[in-house]
Amino acid sequence: MPEESAQELARLHRTLREVEDASASLEQATEEAVAKNRLVAATVNAKGELVDLKFHTQSYRDMAPTELAGAILDVVRKAREQMAKRVAELYQPFAPQGIDMDELMKGTFRAGDLFRDLGIDPPPTK
Repeated sequence: MPEESAQELARLHRTLREVEDASASLEQATEEAVAKNRLVAATVNAKGELVDLKFHTQSYRDMAPTELAGAILDVVRKAREQMAKRVAELYQPFAPQGIDMDELMKGTFRAGDLFRDLGIDPPPTK
């Protein structure tokens, strides 16, 4: 029994190191999305924060304000989606069985389904 505990502890330490390495790899990570018309590009960090916004041409000056705002919002959304997917893929190996990190990141994960899959009644929701 003590040998099994030592093996499990060693496995836990290995997993924690891997999670730390994964987290460290995201510290400087960014994702960029470019508008279809190449007008604007947005870059976000691993937290989904906008860190750069570039206009590749001067044509934004001729755009209606709502059209320009829509183009900016679209590339920021795309960059955030790309980063969320990257983070989800990076952490998926560490997630418990039955937990889809992509769903968790999007806010569509339903914990009740996980309980039902295990044949357990989910706890009541508030």
